Amino acid sequence: MSLIRFGTLLCCFFLFSVQGSESQKLADIMNDVWQYELSTSPVYATSRGVHDYDDKLSDISPQALKVKNSRFEEFLGQLNTIDKEALSRPEQINLLMQRYRLQNYVDNYRFKSHYVPLTSEYGFHSSIAGLPKTAKFRHLQDYQNYLKRLAQIPTYFAQQMAWMKRGMTVGMVQPKVVMQGFEESVTGYFKGKPEDSVFFAPFKSINHSSISEAQKKQLVMQAKASVKNNIFPAYKSFYDFLVNDYIPNAKSDIASKTWPDGEAYYQNRAKHFTTTDLSVDEIHKMGLAEVARIRAGMQKVVDELNFDGDINAFIEFLRTDPQFYAKTAEELLKHASFVAKNMDAKLPQLFYKLPRTPYGVAPVPDNIAPKYTTGRYISPSRDDQPGYYWVNTYALDKRPLYAIPALTLHEAVPGHHLQISLAREMQDLPPVRRFTYISAFGEGWGLYSEYLGKEVGIYDDPYDEFGRLSYEMWRACRLVVDTGMHIKGWSRQKALDYMLENTALSEHNVTTEIDRYISWPAQALSYKIGEIEIKKLRAEAEQKLGDKFDLRAFHDAVLEHGSIPLSVLRGNIELFIQDQSK
Repeated sequence: MSLIRFGTLLCCFFLFSVQGSESQKLADIMNDVWQYELSTSPVYATSRGVHDYDDKLSDISPQALKVKNSRFEEFLGQLNTIDKEALSRPEQINLLMQRYRLQNYVDNYRFKSHYVPLTSEYGFHSSIAGLPKTAKFRHLQDYQNYLKRLAQIPTYFAQQMAWMKRGMTVGMVQPKVVMQGFEESVTGYFKGKPEDSVFFAPFKSINHSSISEAQKKQLVMQAKASVKNNIFPAYKSFYDFLVNDYIPNAKSDIASKTWPDGEAYYQNRAKHFTTTDLSVDEIHKMGLAEVARIRAGMQKVVDELNFDGDINAFIEFLRTDPQFYAKTAEELLKHASFVAKNMDAKLPQLFYKLPRTPYGVAPVPDNIAPKYTTGRYISPSRDDQPGYYWVNTYALDKRPLYAIPALTLHEAVPGHHLQISLAREMQDLPPVRRFTYISAFGEGWGLYSEYLGKEVGIYDDPYDEFGRLSYEMWRACRLVVDTGMHIKGWSRQKALDYMLENTALSEHNVTTEIDRYISWPAQALSYKIGEIEIKKLRAEAEQKLGDKFDLRAFHDAVLEHGSIPLSVLRGNIELFIQDQSK
């Protein structure tokens, strides 16, 4: 063998060894991170099918969170020692995604997000109420583990309230205007009989041959006692704290920039939710431009209908005419279900690959519906469960039927259910890729999915098309009002007026949405920015591929790597274009 050939082989062996060692190092770190996450987030572990911690709840004491943050910083340091160039492209995405997830944990701790564990429509009290759906109930030990968790809820609530009290001392509290009435979402959890509690549900029917009748009676007795002595007092304590302390002392302004280090916090959240480095000014201007463009499209619909009046008069007509509203909750749910099933039949026109996981249509739970958004997708808690498209049936005269097609396509298919289910079913990907949700990608895809309905004939009359445009306008307005309220000094009323003037959303919907943006800074920016990038990438692919462009292949390429940052998506589509052009 010549020296040159030997040297070439030696060089190849060295490169292969380096790549192998870096790949293994990354795999080891990712596994360590995942196992640590599961051990410190027991309920999340249960939802992911890991049952080693089924008898525990998270410890969120100051010492526990400090240790957890230090561990995440340590993991980040380990990731930074990996030579990215020695990894394959899928491994580079793994590295980036793991860093993204860890950085978010560290940033939230640094900016003290745990001081504010609730938004206008969500709180730890409603999240923990999902325990019965998350846990498994197949053996006696499963029920006993669940009872142990119920016994820990008072401590968990006390820890959460301790953080909220600390937030009150430094002015890091939610605005009073978005907290008014929030206590009503707590009331239902401690009123009535123990056996009517959502926490008691697993004990209503224990049909397992391995559990004796005597054991069943014992479990039922223990469950009633736990609900009465643990659950009800914990929720009542939280209710009293909200009514007597938190809400009366909530802040008067609405901007997150008035929180400690608030302006930096908002920019950090904007970067996290959009996965871009866009400045607040750039996002605000982007929103204004989109509002002008979409308004022109809305005017075309008004002209097509020969309506006697301008856009705002047409919007008022839509908001007030009974023909556009369901008379009963069942009618609204049936309409949403019909649209969903109609779209199911269109999916083969748009995709080669579809998920196995089914989904259902259900109402938003009554106890949270008054302040809840108009609809939402709920992922399965376990692998043996379906996803659910929630439709808000509260205040039916504020839930227009012309908005249902766009809402359905966003929350169900081809939106969140399709995208999230495909990602969950990618067994070859590591957990960080399957279960990390990147808002710019997921919400951008959801908004893009609304547009896809136009291409397959879902919007079969001008009113539905106006509803679609109104929903797109809704997301464009978010760029304007979110940055406006948190950084640019906009009042809540100014934001409300802007949304009411430019969208066909009801006043109730606009109010709940604005309060959501106030209480969840920057998350609302992700939708439009993600959708704009997906549409831009599609236009580039169509232009470069010409007759070779395959829409179904393009959509599969967008979704085939799970939820990813927009920069990674761009790289993937550029590779897709290269492959398709050959």
